[in-house]
Amino acid sequence: MIKSKKTKTADWIIVIVAFLIICICIFPVLNVMAVSLSSNSAITNNKVFLLPVEFTTKAYSYVLSDASVVKSLFFTAYLTLICTVISMIITTFCAYPLAQSKLVGKRAINIIIIITMYFNAGIIPDYINIKNLNLLDNFWVLVIPSCLSVFNMIILKTFFRSIPESLKESAKLDGASHWTILSRIYLPLSTPVLATLALFYAVGRWNGFQDALFYISNRNLYTIQLKLYQIVNNLSSIDTHAEANVVTMVTSESMKAATVMFATVPILLIYPWLQRYFIEGATIGAVKG
Repeated sequence: MIKSKKTKTADWIIVIVAFLIICICIFPVLNVMAVSLSSNSAITNNKVFLLPVEFTTKAYSYVLSDASVVKSLFFTAYLTLICTVISMIITTFCAYPLAQSKLVGKRAINIIIIITMYFNAGIIPDYINIKNLNLLDNFWVLVIPSCLSVFNMIILKTFFRSIPESLKESAKLDGASHWTILSRIYLPLSTPVLATLALFYAVGRWNGFQDALFYISNRNLYTIQLKLYQIVNNLSSIDTHAEANVVTMVTSESMKAATVMFATVPILLIYPWLQRYFIEGATIGAVKG
């Protein structure tokens, strides 16, 4: 395909803009990583930018030596897995009936669900409701309130509606139930969208800390993001850093940077596995209808 000079110029402009956006996104990550792997003196003298100076892993050693941080990491991984599975099940069971043209009261149900995207009771009523339901300091308070995203449900519903009706009608003629149609036709065809929405749910749960901050006081239920929040605001919360000599060996900045990397890297490792589904799933579910 032969491109005109204007088209080539536009392509180069897009490439340059995309490269600048990538740099804006990746430079802070590289800087945090460099700080976490640099020596006390290098950080104090502001010598660290994108590469470690006087390489050291002492900050990571101190983070990993704190059992509460490691415990919060594994708890958050378990919580993320549970939340993602439950959220995908609820999202699917909500999207499938709403995608059916013959559902009675579909318009009213859609309106009620969409209203929740724009209006909510607020933090204080939410807290009172959670308290009255005896969910404070409960594992399920981190799961139930956020188990369904209306935005994600609409994406999946839109994709379900794009599946030809002839497939469903043919299955019905063969005696297939709605469960069979969903499990044998809709879900296999929806792999890109399902993978994308699972990533949305997983990232949202992994990065969430506000609900844990409001509703959790039991240290056994601390998420890694809440633990990170506490460390950044008060390094003395880490018991292993109470010794006086630690202050001279590891600066608070390197500790913060190491903790940020410790909490960020696990979720970043998931992206390469789902990258091939991500763009396709998001665009198909958002455009087709």
